[in-house]
Amino acid sequence: MVRAGQIFLFFSGEALRLAGEKLASVRPSIDVEITREPLGVIGLITPWNFPIAIPAWKIAPALAYGNCVVLKPAELVPATAHALAEIIARAGLPAGVFNLVMGRGSVVGEAMLRHKDVAGISFTGSVATGRRIAATCIESEPMKKVQLEMGGKNPLVVLDDADLKIAVECAVNGAFFQTGQRCTASSRLIVTEKVHDSFVTAMAERMKSLVIGDALKEGTQIGPVVDQSQLDQDLDYIRIGQDEGAKLLAGGERLNRETPGFYLAPALFTDVDNGMRIAREEIFGPVATITRVKDYEAALAAANDTAFGLSAGICTTSLKYAGHFKRNSEAGMVMVNLPTAGVDYHVPFGGRKGSSYGPREQGRYAAEFYTTVKTAYSFDGN
Repeated sequence: MVRAGQIFLFFSGEALRLAGEKLASVRPSIDVEITREPLGVIGLITPWNFPIAIPAWKIAPALAYGNCVVLKPAELVPATAHALAEIIARAGLPAGVFNLVMGRGSVVGEAMLRHKDVAGISFTGSVATGRRIAATCIESEPMKKVQLEMGGKNPLVVLDDADLKIAVECAVNGAFFQTGQRCTASSRLIVTEKVHDSFVTAMAERMKSLVIGDALKEGTQIGPVVDQSQLDQDLDYIRIGQDEGAKLLAGGERLNRETPGFYLAPALFTDVDNGMRIAREEIFGPVATITRVKDYEAALAAANDTAFGLSAGICTTSLKYAGHFKRNSEAGMVMVNLPTAGVDYHVPFGGRKGSSYGPREQGRYAAEFYTTVKTAYSFDGN
């Protein structure tokens, strides 16, 4: 909730910084004005894993740039969406500017996609759903502007010269916190061979100290996955990994806790080939893989060998390799000696390949989606 407030505060300032341009034409006696205007009515479709922050970073720029909003949250988190709507109403926003609709995506979401008065759709969710949304927006009359934030299978490269303690903390934090239920999770750990065995040992030891339990209790580090369906999916992928020949080094079993919920011991696979399904498909749970590679060049190639391109990280003490990785990683966000999750709301968020489509979210770059550019020519009469 604190982060959501910061996002709204940031965009209240951005609303005053939306600049236009006045240029000279290539033709004499003609001026050119370039302005940004609101897109119109924006449909927002948001997921369950960050039920306040993700709606906030869509709603705030949409309103700041003069649009009206229709929010359809995930079916699993109606209460948080309702609470956010109440706060917005208390803030004094005129009736009809912000609107909340509840229901299944196949019914309510589909109606939003096909409504003639909706000018744009911003979606965060799965790749399969994102593709269907994009196709529907293009086929609709009139066509809609679309922004998609979809999945991630994010690599964290650990080089021989890395600080092992920092690397392990980056891997554990990136792979397992938020129970691995975030698109920026460090689900692929790519480790060069000289440090591989030491890293594996240190990871397994660090995982033993993770506190799994009620997410509302102080001191808990790993909570439950969201529901039975997600737990079943995680367990299915763990079986798939074992069937593919990967070694389940730690975790992977259903846990029983006093507090009701769907608890899974964070799973770590070793002996993983980059062609295995557990290394290529987004699991969206506390499951991470370790792939051994020869050197930096092989690590970079493995990191880029994916259908996704949201975030990527590298742990190294070498400025040379850090700089090269930042330039050559095929990801929209790159971290050096940090987990692959980005938390700053004033910088662009988004990726490449199957991870994102359309303009970036957050920061001043959000204007690219929530506004439309108009060019006006004027003859000065001389």
